[in-house]
Amino acid sequence: MERADADRTRGGLAKVMAVLAIIGAINWGLIGFFNWNLVNALFGGETRTAMSALSRLIYSIVGLSGVALALTFPWKKSIGTTTTTTPRTDVGLHRRTEVRP
Repeated sequence: MERADADRTRGGLAKVMAVLAIIGAINWGLIGFFNWNLVNALFGGETRTAMSALSRLIYSIVGLSGVALALTFPWKKSIGTTTTTTPRTDVGLHRRTEVRP
């Protein structure tokens, strides 16, 4: 039972981390493509700063990676990854049978 709880917690934590990484990567993508910082726009801060072409390219690549992660992250547990048990072959070997004289 403890293992199931740990797996559920670990799965939930992985989803939270993925969401944060995706949001951060998309924000970097917005900076790279449009020189616009969503976090600064929402929470205040300077949004117009000079930026080199190389840094904009890196921000853009990270943004595209975030979109790719959002589209390919296994948000639901796949049926193929569930824990399976091996079938029991000894079922019925010790079954009582009625013997009539």
